[in-house]
Amino acid sequence: MKRRHDLKRLLHTLDAMAGRRLWLGGALLAASTVLMGMALLGLSGWFIAATALAGLVPATALMFDVFMPSAGIRLLALGRTGTRYVERLVTHDATLAVLAALREKLFRHWSRPQAARQLLLRPARLLQRLTADVDALDNLYLRLLVPAIAALGAASMSALAFGLMCWWLGLLALAWLLLAGWGIALWHGLRTRKAAIRRAMALETLRLKSVDLVAGQTELLMAGRLPAQLAAVQACDARAAAADERLYRAEASAAQAYGLASALGLSAALLAMGWLVERQQIGLAVAALGILLALSAMEPFAGLRRGAAEAGRTWLAARRIGAAVAEGDDPAPRASVPPDAGLAVQLDRVRIAHAGRGEILGPLDLHIREGERIALIGASGAGKSSLLSVIAGELPAASGVVAAQPCCWMGQRTELFHDCLRGNLHLAAPDADDTALWNALEAAGLARDFKALPQGLDTMLGEGGLGLSGGQARRLALARLLLHPSRCWLLDEATEGLDAGTAADVLGRLAQAAAGRTLLLATHWQREARLADRLVLLANGCITGQAVRGTHEYEALMTLLRPDSPDGRPRADHIQG
Repeated sequence: MKRRHDLKRLLHTLDAMAGRRLWLGGALLAASTVLMGMALLGLSGWFIAATALAGLVPATALMFDVFMPSAGIRLLALGRTGTRYVERLVTHDATLAVLAALREKLFRHWSRPQAARQLLLRPARLLQRLTADVDALDNLYLRLLVPAIAALGAASMSALAFGLMCWWLGLLALAWLLLAGWGIALWHGLRTRKAAIRRAMALETLRLKSVDLVAGQTELLMAGRLPAQLAAVQACDARAAAADERLYRAEASAAQAYGLASALGLSAALLAMGWLVERQQIGLAVAALGILLALSAMEPFAGLRRGAAEAGRTWLAARRIGAAVAEGDDPAPRASVPPDAGLAVQLDRVRIAHAGRGEILGPLDLHIREGERIALIGASGAGKSSLLSVIAGELPAASGVVAAQPCCWMGQRTELFHDCLRGNLHLAAPDADDTALWNALEAAGLARDFKALPQGLDTMLGEGGLGLSGGQARRLALARLLLHPSRCWLLDEATEGLDAGTAADVLGRLAQAAAGRTLLLATHWQREARLADRLVLLANGCITGQAVRGTHEYEALMTLLRPDSPDGRPRADHIQG
């Protein structure tokens, strides 16, 4: 029931994104195109037959009006071309607008707390939702709704034309076209649903395993798992190929079914027209019109064939992203109340828990004054990063009061994008001009490196900062931190992975730039902790010790951290990271 409710809300959301008038306008234009095509074919057949019959009798030939039918044929031909063009514009504009808005809505949904953690755990899967699954939803409108309305228009026009010849013949034509046309599409959709879902899942798994193969081929080769990974990729490809074969066979069967239905309808129309001519209820020219209408009436229903084949994939995509879209896109508030006057961070009786892991921290009480510098220390897994996540609003607290000023977080990993240097810096300050960007790079120690390059701020960075050294990437993260307007900085292992000289330079520039700001560091290193005015020790899920600079307790806690030794290895009694 929940999934069905999510799908309904997704449909309402899609309707609201494009606007009902635009959706229905495109569908009505498609129906008008089909109707004009059928009318053009029928009128042309009638005109040819009527002209031939009029030519048999000289008196009739002289009186026969060829101008009105000719004008009607030209009008229909031009109208069909024009409505086809406008229909393509309207339907595709509506579809592309909806897909773009849907991607924006998904981005906003994933900007909620814990989104970064989920993206790191399942990046390829969420990318699949954003690309292939969103693209699959265009089938709902372009290949199901629009052809269905156009087919209904074709059936109605055929029923009206045949009904004017004989009322019960119109009813039979309408019933036959709707039952056969929509029935074959429904049968085809149900028949291909499992195969379409299996194909979509197989392709998704194939992409995931292929990415793992390319990105981790060195590690797979060293571990002796490269042949196994290759076999897994080939197995996924084989499953996708098997699903494709079933879909192709079902497509051929559906085409044969529509061909048979069209042939039966045409045969029945031929017999009915002959019977009506024999009874002198219609003339030969009208009979030709009826036969040509019957010939074209089933064609719009055949347009549902592809949409029905993709219905399973569309249903799977709607089910996957329906819940995310239905939940809305407004981020949850980061803190319910501001901190007390003079405080930058205020935690009272806070408990922290991860989904599926139970409580890992708490209860915690921690007050950080504005401008104070704090270092969180503790063994790996003590909860330092989790505590920073709660303060930043990335992880909601299980209970207690969390209040903090707006924060900027510099994590363990430097997240850089395949974009120019300017674009990566603008993530922190979208409105910053080039002067501000160069000042930040100068403060971070990078200005000389990039001024030496011909493109300067327009220098392109590779994916993940490819082309930069570890120290340059860390300095670039520091420059981004300097550009952010927040007065509270959270740093998680700010110099992890850097050599001693580079780390000392980065920390020196950080200390100079952090003047007057609140600084909260999570660290295993003495070099980082030396920036702090107060050390806070986390152990067994609680704060077990605190010490301020200038006391023996401060120096005692400092000995638990890694020294900045030449080999970088901590002593046995140091906290391990």
